Parts: sequence; C-alpha cells; structure tokens
Amino acid sequence: MNPPVVVGVDGSESSLRAVDWATDEAALHGVPLRVVYASLWERYEHAVFAGGPGKTERILTEVLVVAAAERARRRVPGMEIATEVVPEGPVPVLRRAARGASALVVGSRGRGGAAELLLGSVSLAVAGHADGPVIVVRGDHDDQAGARTRCRRIVVGVPDHGADSAAVRFAFREAARRAAPLEAVRAWHSPAYETTDHLPFTGEPARAHEQRAVEALEAGLHAPAEEYPAVEVRRRTVEGPARAVLLDASADAALLVVGARRPHGRIGPQTGRVTHAVLHHAACPVAVVPERVAGDRPREP
Repeated sequence: MNPPVVVGVDGSESSLRAVDWATDEAALHGVPLRVVYASLWERYEHAVFAGGPGKTERILTEVLVVAAAERARRRVPGMEIATEVVPEGPVPVLRRAARGASALVVGSRGRGGAAELLLGSVSLAVAGHADGPVIVVRGDHDDQAGARTRCRRIVVGVPDHGADSAAVRFAFREAARRAAPLEAVRAWHSPAYETTDHLPFTGEPARAHEQRAVEALEAGLHAPAEEYPAVEVRRRTVEGPARAVLLDASADAALLVVGARRPHGRIGPQTGRVTHAVLHHAACPVAVVPERVAGDRPREP
C-alpha cells in the first residue's frame, strides 16, 4: 500500500483547513488519509480532572477526531480514512507519523490564546525535525481551494548543495499531479566587500554571481525535469535575500516548497532562517522537505 497522507488535528479552525488540504492531497495521489490527534489526557486526568472530567476530556477528544474524519469523507466520498488518538505530546507523535507518510499536514496555528502560541510552536517544531515532508497550511486555503490548487503554480526554492534535491523532486511530483506549472527560484547576491580580483568575470561581480545562480538552478533541475517531462518549468534567478525572494514568490501560489538540511546530532530548531521566515509569513501553504546530509541516520523523537 502506498504511504498515506497524515494530518494532525486539534479542533482549531487552522487544523480544519489542514484536514481539507490533506484530503485533497490524498485524493490527488490516490492514497489513504490518516487523521491523528495527540492527547495528553491519560497522563494528567487524575492530577487535574479528579473523577468524572477525565472521561469528559476523552469523549471530547474522540468526537473531535470523528468530526475531522467526517469532514474529509464529505469532501471526498469513498476515501479510505483511518483515525488515531495517541496519549502523548504532539511533537513526538507527529514526528513519528511523518516517517511513514507521503506527507504530514498540519495547521499553522491552534485554538486561540495561549494554545495558539503553543500549537504554532508545535507546527514549527515538527517542520524543523520531522524525517519526512511536512506541509504547514498557511494563506487562504478554504473549502474551494481543491479546485484552485490544480491550476495555480508550485514554487520551489532550488538549493545549491547538489543536483539531487529531495525538495525539488517533491515539487515536481506535486506539480505533475496538479498539472500545474512549476516556478523554480534561485536567489543570489553579491557581497558588498567582494572585489573583482577574486571573480572569474573581472569588472562584473554581479554578473558572476548571477551566472553561478543560473548554473546551480540548471544543475538542480536537470534530473527531476527528465523524470517529469510533462511539467512546465519556469526558471527564475533573483537578486536578493532568499527569504524575501521566496516570500514574494509565494503570492498566488498553490504551494511553496523548501528544503531543510538537518545534520545528524544537531540540537535545537533546524529550520534555518529562510525556512523559519517562510513558515511564519508565506502567503500560501509551505512544504518543508528534509534534505539528507552525508552520514545522516534517522533520529529518535
């Protein structure tokens, strides 16, 4: 069986939009949908909810998950859907779920107030540490978005670390499924302190950096373009900070795809400044795809 699309839910409006996105994603790829809720009720019900309220919390949790699954069934009748409630914290649960998924989908915010800040940080933590693609649903995705995302473009930031980028391949796959154009973007800049003595094009420092960006773009696109020849690719090299370039490109896009390099053994947030910026400010959903570094091993949650 093909890996399912997994969606993390918490009852918030943001997570309901994530359910819609995940349902569309599963339908596009012809795979099952798995709805996951991470609940801590078994750990704290005896300490906080003495007696009956713990049972109430459990019932509410089950209702939440069932409602999310019914929403998905109404959106795509006949879809294979599984639900799961796990009595653990959301970050380890969702990280594990991402390993066996074609993609993990989460909302960008939670249920409001302090919970909103907490669940926003959960989305960021999962995107920064998961071993599989994570889609954080941002922007104006709503009940009508399924039809729109089939024609709107996919944007991918092309990295400079080699020709085999998991993020670029993921973006090609999404564009192929949607029959959508793919806009491949490579940002570049010329350091103010650099002199022409160290550049191959003496007297044209900006031109030299732009040429390197063009070469990196072509190298990153070559193999996946051959694998997905039907995808229309629009190549762009843009002078400026990568985060600003990608945020600008996210306007009116169906999806922005970025890679995240995560060397084994590094502690703490691993999204990087560019990914962190687009997760907070992009005008569309953002897919964060882990890029493997030599010597990587799977991390435990």
